[in-house]
Amino acid sequence: MTPRKKPDSPHRLATRAFGIFFLLAFISYGAGSTMVADIAESADGLAGVFANKTTLTLGFILMAVIHSFFTIGLAVIMLPILKPHNKTMAYGYFSAAITATVVTVIGAMSLLLLVPLSEAYVLAETDAAYFGTLSALLKQGGFYGYQLGMTLWGLGGLMFCHLLFISKLVPRVFPIWGFAGYVIFITGTIGEIFGYPIGLLLSAPGGLFEIALSLWLIVKGPKT
Repeated sequence: MTPRKKPDSPHRLATRAFGIFFLLAFISYGAGSTMVADIAESADGLAGVFANKTTLTLGFILMAVIHSFFTIGLAVIMLPILKPHNKTMAYGYFSAAITATVVTVIGAMSLLLLVPLSEAYVLAETDAAYFGTLSALLKQGGFYGYQLGMTLWGLGGLMFCHLLFISKLVPRVFPIWGFAGYVIFITGTIGEIFGYPIGLLLSAPGGLFEIALSLWLIVKGPKT
């Protein structure tokens, strides 16, 4: 007698979409921030921004539009799945994800303002120091917007991992790994705010967790 096949989880399609959205959010922000940073931090300063303003604008779109679509989308996808396990925590995760996205967009807009500033700089004949000061302030705004947004994202991630743990949607190793990764990640973002350049190094455990979880949900799906 052929054994009956275990039915798929009712959440399989939703969690697969979540995994895809997570990866696309990761890729879009990574690509966009690299494009913007290469221009904003170039030795040519505002002249380099002016010469590459189209590329910087495309990077902004990846960071603030495409990335936001996917991060908000993944929070919306998971809300009805996680809410039955702990309603308060689920809405906490949802709120943290939305707030982090908004703060990150504000930070990215600071970098986009380098474009009109570069245009004014090219047309101006004097006051180069003034434009340099404004450029530095906008770049600092982008930096703090990112660090604060990622701190909020990490706090939401802690709630998300708690929900994964109690819901048993995935093997226990994932929420444990994720919880530890987000604690390390938050340590890095707060350290960056206080002037300690440790954020990139400490982002690795949390970033690897997000990639591994996404691939698991795409390929294997949830357990329940």
